Amino acid sequence: MRTFFLLTFAFGASLALASSKPHVITFGKWTIIRWAAGPYEDQTVDAKVRPIYVDGQLKEFTVGVPHEITERLFAMRRALRVNDSLPQETAAPRWIWQPDGWLMVDRLSGRITQVSLPDFDPYTSPASWYRDYVAYCGVSDDGKKLEAVVAQAGKRKPVLKKRIGDAPSDGELLCAAPEWQRQPARVSFAPKVGDKLTYSIRGRAAESVKEEEEEESAE
Repeated sequence: MRTFFLLTFAFGASLALASSKPHVITFGKWTIIRWAAGPYEDQTVDAKVRPIYVDGQLKEFTVGVPHEITERLFAMRRALRVNDSLPQETAAPRWIWQPDGWLMVDRLSGRITQVSLPDFDPYTSPASWYRDYVAYCGVSDDGKKLEAVVAQAGKRKPVLKKRIGDAPSDGELLCAAPEWQRQPARVSFAPKVGDKLTYSIRGRAAESVKEEEEEESAE
């Protein structure tokens, strides 16, 4: 009986060690590609993508550099390779590249998940990260409203989602990448049309900051 318990304990311990073993996250070589751009995807933009591997297995293609959130977690921009073939085309698939949203990578578990980004437009929403917050200018589902958005990794409901103007119809950038500051944590949006807007971020709450308050904090 004692031998049985010792074997059971050893087997359980080995399983625990195996499950807690960190996974190996690596990146492949950079490759220059072109993806479709413009309102009708009739333009091309050069970009550099590289694959991300977990324990030697290809998981996704990424673009840009990672944003380190913690020692365990980092965020990466995703690139998609999509089959553009029409139903009546029977030849080999016609692959094209498209930009996508952001991925969350867990070094310990090896898990890669997509970050929930409400109204994020892969072509026109430059994103700016601070800690586990990401700020960007989004566009509403009907394509008419320009919105200031702050999302938090792991949360579905955004910290901030506020209309700040009308979305351009020319497929150009909605605004520059938002700018962050710390102590207090604030983020500023600069839309193409309209005034700069700043919001204070406290946990899961966001609050508009007036120009006078910005000047006082800068002094």
